[in-house]
Amino acid sequence: MGFFSSKKEGGLMDVIRCDEQEYLIWKWRPSGGTNSTKKENSIRYGSSLRVKDGEVAVFVYTQDDGTSQDFVVGPFDKKIETANFPVLTSIVGLGWGGKSPFQAEIYFINLAGVIQVKFAIPYFDVYDPRFLDFGVPVAVHGSLTFNITDYQAFIKLHRMIDFEQSRFEKEIKETVARRVKGVVTNVPSDLQIPVVQIERKIMEISDLTENYLCQDLSDTFGINVKRIDISSIVIDKESEGWMKLRKLTAGLQEKTLETQTEVNLKNMQDMQRINAENMEESLRVQREELQRSQRLQSEQSFLGAHSIDQQAAVLKAAAENLGQMSQTNLGEGDAGGMNPAGMMTGMMMGGAMGQQMASMMNSMGQQVQQSMGAPPPMPTTASYYIAINGQQCGPCNMTQLQQMVQQGQMTCDTLVWKQGMPAWSTASTVAELASLFATPTPPPIPGVPPIPNP
Repeated sequence: MGFFSSKKEGGLMDVIRCDEQEYLIWKWRPSGGTNSTKKENSIRYGSSLRVKDGEVAVFVYTQDDGTSQDFVVGPFDKKIETANFPVLTSIVGLGWGGKSPFQAEIYFINLAGVIQVKFAIPYFDVYDPRFLDFGVPVAVHGSLTFNITDYQAFIKLHRMIDFEQSRFEKEIKETVARRVKGVVTNVPSDLQIPVVQIERKIMEISDLTENYLCQDLSDTFGINVKRIDISSIVIDKESEGWMKLRKLTAGLQEKTLETQTEVNLKNMQDMQRINAENMEESLRVQREELQRSQRLQSEQSFLGAHSIDQQAAVLKAAAENLGQMSQTNLGEGDAGGMNPAGMMTGMMMGGAMGQQMASMMNSMGQQVQQSMGAPPPMPTTASYYIAINGQQCGPCNMTQLQQMVQQGQMTCDTLVWKQGMPAWSTASTVAELASLFATPTPPPIPGVPPIPNP
């Protein structure tokens, strides 16, 4: 096949560009005609090519072994030269001096434009999976928005020479209608949506349809799906299937509502019963704890008084015994008369008993104070920390320190410290501990009685 015609068939120097405002695919024709002719496709070197931003110009060369293309992505405004067209360079030899015409179809593809195709699917039956005997007529309306991003893949799928946008959009619309119909038909079982409520699930169905169709339309038509919107799902509410299904569904919903109401009421009653039992048990435990606390306080409050009553009974018996002792005959005087020695003895025992009673009263007072919450007196015994083998021990009271001295664990050189001392000191330098290391002095030996002379 020849690529070049005679000069009288070769086109004049042209400015190759696309002046269309809205288009998807547009074929350049220098004569403005609608038929593809050899003359129309004859392009001369040196012609100017202008490609706007967002466009791509495709040069299609027809050869015996097929077709090949050069792609020029805008923005581009230069003359057609071999440096800019790699495929064309291998077709046309340099011997023509850059003036020979060559055969090529030139198409402009709009990469920036967005195409929207509206679709309407007439009524088709949709079945609720719970009631398969009743088909409900449903119609769907929506739109598809797409553009072209992979122009090379698009060209492989479509013949540019006879491309018509209206026919292309019709093919897409038919394909989308079939796919959407399949999605909506399966929605009740896939998403567990009752057919009578399918009108309310437009957003979920739109998202499901878009996920399902994007890759399919890209593989089939070479387009980039930007959005699929289902604007409405219409149910034929005059149809027999819808009215029967609605009646069954309403009865089922009413029964379900009654059952749910009964379950909720029983749950509420059970919860109230459990809460009442828990409250009653909590109050019982609190009441028992309060009674126990009050009983303990009463016992502590009357402990002192009870002890005094017991002590008073003992002292009363002792006093009676003292009175009898004053009449006791200790071997002097007449029986039954006043006995001075007995009286003195009774007075001495009475004094001892008085001291004992005072001691008991003081002890009971301390007990009462402790039962009323008064703190015990602070211990006055000094406590020391000692250093044994480099380790701190203590605190130890005087009795413990004395035992340690006796056992050899503590010596006069042992370091000691107690609260108030500025630093550790040896035990021998602490006056309070000096007595622990004093050597006991034995008592004097008793005098030997003189030996009597024989």
